[in-house]
Amino acid sequence: MPRTVTRLSDLSEIVPVFPLSGVILLPRAQLPLNIFEPRYLNMIDDAMAGDRLIAMVQTTGGSAVRPDLARVGCVGKITSFSETGDGRYLITLTGLCRVRLTSEMAVQSPYRQCRVDYTDYEDDLTPDEGDLEGFDRARLVQALTLYLRRRELEIDWDTAEQAPPEPLINSLSIALPFEPASKQLLLEAPTLEARAEALMAVLEIDTAMDPDDGGPSFMQ
Repeated sequence: MPRTVTRLSDLSEIVPVFPLSGVILLPRAQLPLNIFEPRYLNMIDDAMAGDRLIAMVQTTGGSAVRPDLARVGCVGKITSFSETGDGRYLITLTGLCRVRLTSEMAVQSPYRQCRVDYTDYEDDLTPDEGDLEGFDRARLVQALTLYLRRRELEIDWDTAEQAPPEPLINSLSIALPFEPASKQLLLEAPTLEARAEALMAVLEIDTAMDPDDGGPSFMQ
């Protein structure tokens, strides 16, 4: 079982990067990934032979071959791994700490690697304790219900209603199909309270949009 990371000194300053638009990882949240591209299979092989760390980072444009990277991502540890019969890897990344990308390394590996700085997000290594002060669960449930209805999506409501605030907020931020800019906003929220407020705002803004033209709906 991978050793739990509790200090910044446990984390590598240079990490492999998995660039993927519309996908974020958050501290203590889990992200399942289906790996099939040869360069990323190589990346997983190397990570599994080392400290199992990978940074999930959104892309922000540029070329399809080498897209530009967002300046903030999240480093996670591979906490489950299996190989399929057709050569794919099914892994789970568990988020450890958000990072700022400070520079990209010149490497021979087929995947990209970056030097990262954890210091702005050291608090990510400390789990949130108990209920989130001021968390308006009723508002979140209402906004989520309307969002899911509009998008014709479903979730496990029993799990959602029983989940503590942090796992609930983070899992919704990761799983719901928000636009990349909204995902990045949720990732970069300075505190869990700020992320909760941003999540509800994103849900409410989406629900207020007119499905026919993508603009705001003023129908009551």
